[in-house]
Amino acid sequence: MIHPIHLLGSSSLRNPTIPVEHDSPALQELIADLLETMHGARGIGLAAPQIGRSERVFIVDVTSMKADIEESGLIMPDQPMIFINPKMVSEYGEEDDFEEACLSIPDIQEIVVRMDKIKLSYLDSHFNSHTENFAGILARVIQHEYDHVEGVLFLDHLSAFKRRLLKRKLNDIKAGITEAEYPVFTDELGVIYPEYEEDDSDQKVVG
Repeated sequence: MIHPIHLLGSSSLRNPTIPVEHDSPALQELIADLLETMHGARGIGLAAPQIGRSERVFIVDVTSMKADIEESGLIMPDQPMIFINPKMVSEYGEEDDFEEACLSIPDIQEIVVRMDKIKLSYLDSHFNSHTENFAGILARVIQHEYDHVEGVLFLDHLSAFKRRLLKRKLNDIKAGITEAEYPVFTDELGVIYPEYEEDDSDQKVVG
């Protein structure tokens, strides 16, 4: 099922997430809904709070970036990837800047500085435990989605000056004024549907 994606200003994006205690049909349905919603919006990552849910879950699918990942000398894991109860063990390596976007903040792309390597512990969709290292673009996408389950947005990594420059656009998004090509949600207006059909443009950088 495709869900509307909650926009900047929605309370769900800032609320604490709740660890998942066990596998269940409801959890598997949530994962399926996240995947369908992400693909419908042409994203490469999505977290439960972005569809108004409180579970500590996010997903990633960087299939569209496979060539870039392999060209950088990295091996791409099977996609999509499901992260349940993720915990950031460490962020390390070198600082790297890259332009990020977010399905909850349409039409804004800004340079975000992150470390280029991470170590993450998590459960997969079968509730198997993993502790893995990730690097490059995959590390960035995971960090972006991990932020969502921590109640953090990529805007929080920008300087106060940059946020002031974006204030008008950000206020428009909070008010539901956006050209997003997928259903969106605000606490005040509820669901807002796109007014025009999707085109074949590239996917978002992150979820």
